[in-house]
Amino acid sequence: HRQLVCAGNGLMSGRSKLLCWEIGCIVWIAMAGSLLHFAFELSEYWRPMAVMAAVNESAWEHTKMYFWPGLLFALVQYTYTRKLANNYWFGKVVALALTPLLILVVYFSYLEYVDFSGVKPSLPVMLTIMITGIAAGQLASWLILCARPLHGITKSQVAAGYAVLVLAFSSLTYFPPRVFVFENFYCYQYTGEYGILDNYEPYRVFYKGERPGGGVNYCATLAQQATSANNRP
Repeated sequence: HRQLVCAGNGLMSGRSKLLCWEIGCIVWIAMAGSLLHFAFELSEYWRPMAVMAAVNESAWEHTKMYFWPGLLFALVQYTYTRKLANNYWFGKVVALALTPLLILVVYFSYLEYVDFSGVKPSLPVMLTIMITGIAAGQLASWLILCARPLHGITKSQVAAGYAVLVLAFSSLTYFPPRVFVFENFYCYQYTGEYGILDNYEPYRVFYKGERPGGGVNYCATLAQQATSANNRP
């Protein structure tokens, strides 16, 4: 039945509905991921929150923020589109794996360009990289969901893919490898810190008591503070 939905007169209807879901997924991941960027601090650094929320400014922690919203959306979407889509779980695991991979590759390529050219890193470019990575993952998902049933991919292989991703994104924050992908990259500078940090006071974004945080534009705030300190007599 599902093969017929993606064929003949039902092609555009089924494909269009699936496309709307994938566009909605892009919006959801971007919004929920942005919230998860600050969730660890807002929870007062509650360690269980570190499973889903970013705990530092490393590249890995930023990709983790987009994985969990994507997985949640896939579970919800299945309820509504399982009769429209082929290869559903395979398409979604491809999106969940492809999104962080593309973000990391393009992100570090951009940093190499910044280092080579001497230009300043751009927040709009960083956000564009994020959106592009998410959109590419959902595009791949949509194409697979609209394709004919794939018989060369087994359920065990798909399940193994999910298991590897869930295990990686739920554990490597607590047990981070000492490589640059996992190193805290605060305001475009590596700090030599990994995973959950020992002291978050220098990195607070929001106000706490009498000590103001830097707000969402905390790197600019830090630069202003440094300039002010240097100009003092």
